[in-house]
Amino acid sequence: MIAGVSTEFTPPGPESFELPPIIDGVPWLTKPVLVAFLSVIVIVWFFYGASRKSAVVPSKLQFTGELAYNFVRNSIARDAIGSAEYMKYVPYLCGLFFFVLLNNLAGSIPLIQFPTFSHAGWAYVAAVMSWVIYNAVGIKRHGLVGYFKHQTMPAGVPIWLMPLMIPIEFISNILVRPISLSLRLFANMFAGHLLAGVFILGGEYLVFESGKILLSGVGVVTLIMAVAIAGLEVFVQAIQAYIFVVLTAQYIGSAISDEH
Repeated sequence: MIAGVSTEFTPPGPESFELPPIIDGVPWLTKPVLVAFLSVIVIVWFFYGASRKSAVVPSKLQFTGELAYNFVRNSIARDAIGSAEYMKYVPYLCGLFFFVLLNNLAGSIPLIQFPTFSHAGWAYVAAVMSWVIYNAVGIKRHGLVGYFKHQTMPAGVPIWLMPLMIPIEFISNILVRPISLSLRLFANMFAGHLLAGVFILGGEYLVFESGKILLSGVGVVTLIMAVAIAGLEVFVQAIQAYIFVVLTAQYIGSAISDEH
């Protein structure tokens, strides 16, 4: 504790992410659920509007929609999966990218200011969906036995190393991937939003409630730093959506490839 500062200030913590229901008596209707629902509406509206009246000379909305779609199709799906088979996975990857992106950016939108994926359950569900898809397409391509052989027995490894490599590869490729996918997304959204909250609320407290001129000056600096952290948080929110979908595409590409 800093000398002279009241101990009344309570910094935000994990309990700050435990939001009450929006409507009493409807426990499942919380802010993350509402944000996720609204994000789906926005995504459907945007791409429907962008594709509804396609023209050779595109409107601004059509141009923006094509730019967004081509980014996922060319820069993520095609690069990670390969030009032969990537198109069949573009709808899922495109929807996943913009769903994660909008729900991350919700943490920086005024009046909402809550990233959906700062609740671990949402990150787990997204990761499990991707895990089911890339394992399913891999089993469909290679067969159940062939797929597990494909994922656990790297080409070129001496046979005498296989008893060591098989469990390591199984844990890494089958068990750890959904955990790492979900924890990376959740931890970044949780920690970034918590850090921003600490600086904003702490700076506000020092400026308006500390009663000390020196500490008020520290609070002003803290609030300036909070603005910088908020900008960094937007960048992290976007890059984590990109990383999540890139890794999903890479896992799909690995699952359907002919060589491990």
